[in-house]
Amino acid sequence: MARQETEYDVLVVGTGASGMSAAVTAAFKGLKVLVVEKAPVYGGTTARSGGWLWIPGTKLAEEQGIHEPAGAARTYLQHEATTHFDASRVDAFIENGPKAIQFFTENTCVQFDMPPIFPDYHAEAPGGQPGGRSMVTRPFDARELGRRVEQLAPPVPELTVFGMMLGSGKELWHFLRAFKSFESFWFVAKRFARHLLDVVQHGRGMTLTNGNALAGRLAKAAMDLNIPVWLSSPVSKLIVEEGRVVGATVIQEGSPVEIRVRRGVVLACGGFPFDVERRKQLFPHAPTGREHFTPSPPLNTGDGLRLGESVGGWVDPTIPNAAAWCPTSVSKRSDGSEGVMPHFIDRAKPGVIAVTKNGRRFGNEALSYHDFVQNLVKACEGTGDVTCWLVCDHAHLREYGMGAAAPFPLPIGKHLKSGYLKCGNSIEELARVLNVPAEPLKEEIDIFNRDALTGVDTKFAKGSTAYNRYQGDSLVKPNPCMAPIKQGPYYAIKIVVGEIGTFAGLATNASCQVLTQDKQAVKGLYVVGNDAASVMGGNYPGAGITLGPALTFGYVVGQTLAKDEVIE
Repeated sequence: MARQETEYDVLVVGTGASGMSAAVTAAFKGLKVLVVEKAPVYGGTTARSGGWLWIPGTKLAEEQGIHEPAGAARTYLQHEATTHFDASRVDAFIENGPKAIQFFTENTCVQFDMPPIFPDYHAEAPGGQPGGRSMVTRPFDARELGRRVEQLAPPVPELTVFGMMLGSGKELWHFLRAFKSFESFWFVAKRFARHLLDVVQHGRGMTLTNGNALAGRLAKAAMDLNIPVWLSSPVSKLIVEEGRVVGATVIQEGSPVEIRVRRGVVLACGGFPFDVERRKQLFPHAPTGREHFTPSPPLNTGDGLRLGESVGGWVDPTIPNAAAWCPTSVSKRSDGSEGVMPHFIDRAKPGVIAVTKNGRRFGNEALSYHDFVQNLVKACEGTGDVTCWLVCDHAHLREYGMGAAAPFPLPIGKHLKSGYLKCGNSIEELARVLNVPAEPLKEEIDIFNRDALTGVDTKFAKGSTAYNRYQGDSLVKPNPCMAPIKQGPYYAIKIVVGEIGTFAGLATNASCQVLTQDKQAVKGLYVVGNDAASVMGGNYPGAGITLGPALTFGYVVGQTLAKDEVIE
């Protein structure tokens, strides 16, 4: 017999950015909110993410002197979403995104920084912009969380240095140049010293950056509003009465608890990256559902989608891309577990190319991770092996690193020993190690080296777009994304297909109500984050297009529930 609790206005299922945004907004408006989380830690996919948000038209952009043309964002999203452009949801996002940022920055500890230049991934497309839309969460002192910091989900280990999270942008820039300038060396030395002191005093680093900072800041905002958060408490079913969702059964400490709500239930369970059956259905590169590798939390198994479907919700299987694709590599951690390393920016650096098992390049390596994988899948169509190799020389590896293999002075021996990092003293020897034909590989490198001298990639135009150049090395001329591959030994890392969040989700309206296949709203049930169909229509227009809508639509849900009305 389930214990009953009927004290709440809103039940939020999930502690990522979307769920916590909804919870904080609703509680700030005076509603009584309960948040439940399946995992024993909070933060969800957000805690593992880069912490960037893509939201056009914010006050942060205006403060940078960036005033984009009226209608540009809508034009850009219509271009990007193509067949799955949902005008009402896109308009709600564009209208409410700046309001959400203003609400959080003015009323909570959730704060952001915006670089003046961070191009949209397709900045040259209609409505695209060279900057002013992507912002990053400001670093956060974990001491403000008190004991709750012990329950914060950790970042992906492969994206840390000795457990230290590196902030995107300027901080990462200093680390890559630590042995090139005294300023950078001094910056890195102070950062390491502070981290080591924290580890001695607290058992972990206390400077949270990227997605960990966003998860931590949202948690502190929830703490300030006295919102209860139940960890290790999955939802087993929704409660429906007279055609309306009025609550859910939550498993707390092994026993069912019936939570009834006056306003609504919000699903924010993180999508389905570990739902093998749904991957089998929606991921073309994974015919059995297992040919896929993800750094997402293992407990993100599609609970939100199944709960929504159980009361009539619908997941559109025709979305062009069911996930935010990301090239990944798989390594062995010291405890024997698999580490999944997302390759965000290393492909854009000068002196690295990607080849399939035939030894040939197949596209522009400096494209966004999402676009890169689409090119890889197309190149490997019909082969049954959707993989490639990133190839570089010794000088490149020690200067920039590649994948989990960090740049000098960090050692690479463990990666060579484990086989994660392949090596050959000559191109021919590397080809034998990789089991790819030597002549095509050598020919590709010769062409790339010749093009690097002129700065024009005659095959795939690497370095030709604003985003390409932003992720390259501005000190390298004439093309920041190209340099000869000529100094042995040569190295390679195997790339497989992964994602950093799923796009296929429950259909919703502009108020985030779950919709049936005939577009009727399921009363009392809302969905946000990766449980909802991506407002980007299955494309990836810029840095933060997951977290931007997550925070925005969480805010929309909180406002809607507080008003007890639907935004049409």
